[in-house]
Amino acid sequence: MIKFIAAALWICAVTLGAVFYSFQAASQRGAAEPPKPMLGGLDYVKTDMISVPLLRDGTIDGYFLTKLVYTIEPEQMKKLSVPAQALMTDQVYSYLYSNPQIDFTKKESIDLDAFRKSIRDTINTRIGVELVHDVLIDQVNFLSKDDIRDNALRRRRGAGETAAAMTKAFKATPEH
Repeated sequence: MIKFIAAALWICAVTLGAVFYSFQAASQRGAAEPPKPMLGGLDYVKTDMISVPLLRDGTIDGYFLTKLVYTIEPEQMKKLSVPAQALMTDQVYSYLYSNPQIDFTKKESIDLDAFRKSIRDTINTRIGVELVHDVLIDQVNFLSKDDIRDNALRRRRGAGETAAAMTKAFKATPEH
């Protein structure tokens, strides 16, 4: 009986020592690593499709289309009195209208890094704190007036062909 009690006490002591050691090792390992900036602690705000008409010589030259993702600190976002998406959309419009030298027909002249940095910096300056940490591009496109016209014609032709095929199929079915 004494051997049984001694064995039970030995098992309890070893178990407590192992648990204590594992907690010590886990706390030391967690304290040594600073959190990575893209691995947590930030919220991601996705914008809807932003469509900005681009004017040249008083006429619409085309449309700049983009979807963006912003990394924002959750505490700072809760303090905003304006919806974050409205603020982001306003900054995209402001950036594009204040930089008329950007020519979207020449893809090699577009500097996406400058675009992202400028939007981030202007939002942070406007708010007065570092709200936006990074701007990620989900989608970006430019449609000229000619592209839009061609797509509209293609859709009309496609709808006409579909209607003709349905009429032909309807006429081909035997009546009961």
